[in-house]
Amino acid sequence: MIRVQAVDFDLGDELKKMTDGNTGIGGLCSFVGLVRDMANDERISAMTLEHYPGMTEKALAEIEKQAHSRWNLDETLIIHRYGRLEPGEQIVLVAAASAHRGAAFEACHFLIDWLKTKAPFWKLEDTPGGGKWVDARTSDDEAVSRWNKLN
Repeated sequence: MIRVQAVDFDLGDELKKMTDGNTGIGGLCSFVGLVRDMANDERISAMTLEHYPGMTEKALAEIEKQAHSRWNLDETLIIHRYGRLEPGEQIVLVAAASAHRGAAFEACHFLIDWLKTKAPFWKLEDTPGGGKWVDARTSDDEAVSRWNKLN
């Protein structure tokens, strides 16, 4: 399941919905990304996330499809927020559920790595010096490269 939304999410509720009634799930792994108050030794007072509706959901669906093609998964969940968020607020939730923990862990790791590089989101950090757009990171590209080698 994929959702792109402005409103916050409740981690416990979301994970319960994923597993409710499915007693074949033996492993559930999740990752929640939060807004930090510092980036590159500079204070961040807020972050504004923008996206292109339609294109974003399509990219996330492809990422989810890739995970399901690589691992035997019962359920996956990607929730990504947009709009103005302050330090400590939740930005993203990815979760994977499977009969076995290994697939759940690997798929969760894969989902967040691919989301960081393949999903069309733009981040503007509010700093004392003004707004700064967040550039792509080499470390994110390297993480995706590792998954490509395992393909």
